[in-house]
Amino acid sequence: MKGDGDFRSRECVELLKQSDIVVTNPPFSLFREYVAQLMEHEKEFLIIGNQNAITYKEIFPLIKENRVWLGITPKGQDMLFDVPENYAEELLATKKEGSAYKLIEGVVKGRLGNAAWFTNLDHKKKHEELILYRKYSPEEYPKYDNYDAIEVSKVKDIPIDYDGVMGVPITFLDKHNPDQFEIVGMGEDNGTGHSGGVWNGGSKSCLVSGKAKFKRIFIRNKGVQA
Repeated sequence: MKGDGDFRSRECVELLKQSDIVVTNPPFSLFREYVAQLMEHEKEFLIIGNQNAITYKEIFPLIKENRVWLGITPKGQDMLFDVPENYAEELLATKKEGSAYKLIEGVVKGRLGNAAWFTNLDHKKKHEELILYRKYSPEEYPKYDNYDAIEVSKVKDIPIDYDGVMGVPITFLDKHNPDQFEIVGMGEDNGTGHSGGVWNGGSKSCLVSGKAKFKRIFIRNKGVQA
């Protein structure tokens, strides 16, 4: 390449236009801008990003509209990468093993924590139905103080028979089947105006008896009729 490889440069944009599928690890700090470029040029892609990018106000609408989804990211396993020798030496000298890197059979591997694949390529896992077995009860599933939705603190505890809106952890998206669930919105603390109309005002965090819950996505089970 003649330039510095910046994806925003004219040289890189021309290469992008020639591509069929983009597979890369873009700069996390420029993730929003990078995805916007891919969408503008209508490219198929498989890219790595911070899992919290799910709640970015520029990214979440794409997920809600089923234009972007999570790829297959093994849970409980680190994303490890080969790194140049000089960078490996820097990691050994300045970073803690298990955090920024891991030693695999004596070889330094770079580590990405809390990372996930983002894609618009279809895959089998996206169509697997999430098996539900819990029954709804007001005692086990309290309503938020400030959202017209119930709190479901674990994905495995999503009730099989509730027809309203439910607040679930962002890890739900790893199991999201758009034929089974509708994504309604997310907490206003992650994106103002993105709650899907279920926010009642006041605090933007999802509150249960005055206590804030971590980031929540709002969903509805398509198979349960009101």
